[in-house]
Amino acid sequence: MVAGQFYPACADALKKQIASFLDQVSPINKIDAIGCMLPHAGYMYSGRVAAAALSAINIKDKIVLLGPNHTGTGAQFSIMPQGVWQTPLGQVQVDNNLAQEILGNSRYLQQDTLAHACEHSLEVELPLLQYFRPDFQIVPIAFLSDELDALKAIGREIAQGIKKAGLEKQTLIIASSDMTHYEPQAQAQRKDKEAIAAICGLDEDKLMQKVRDIDISMCGYAPTTVMLCAARLLGARQGTLIKYQTSGDVTGDYDAVVGYAGVVIT
Repeated sequence: MVAGQFYPACADALKKQIASFLDQVSPINKIDAIGCMLPHAGYMYSGRVAAAALSAINIKDKIVLLGPNHTGTGAQFSIMPQGVWQTPLGQVQVDNNLAQEILGNSRYLQQDTLAHACEHSLEVELPLLQYFRPDFQIVPIAFLSDELDALKAIGREIAQGIKKAGLEKQTLIIASSDMTHYEPQAQAQRKDKEAIAAICGLDEDKLMQKVRDIDISMCGYAPTTVMLCAARLLGARQGTLIKYQTSGDVTGDYDAVVGYAGVVIT
């Protein structure tokens, strides 16, 4: 949907752009991550952050992909349990079995495609993932509500579904989120530091508190909350910030920046 806008529509140009984000020497010992948080802006702004995080980890067979619903359409908690997503780098299959395991175990998730039809937050992650591994499957889930109890319950339900399917070692949970939006650089960095500390501490309650107390305009704090809850139940013990930058670091305009963080959960 957003090929040609957020990232190149031509496969060769897309691969070339992603390659340009990477250091000359890739990490030899990849991190066996349980989860991660990636940004989802246009690649020229956030692609370097997302690529740095993904280049550091093993991309697993199954990816539970969690993102905010920016459009306001569809269910409050929307899971797409079947279908195929298309990018310039090829098709990505939805894992119907894992999706149904999670859906059948959930009080909140609803089967829905409308929320995903015009939403960019999950799509933008796919070409980056495909660059590092072409043969994974996804379970796409979009969040319109930020009700904390429901989010924590969904995190538990996702973890239970993964365990029931016997896929603990084969599944990576990705939360898609940008950080502070359109504030001066120093202020954005100060706010984002607080949110990132909560994420690295695997503390979804603190994250939600910081978002509300100091007004952090982080668009994906709901999916990040779900990811943290699920990852902790799957054995996660810590988070590590791989890279942080703002749009100002790309454009040179520091008056109204958007923050981007790549965090890996192990």
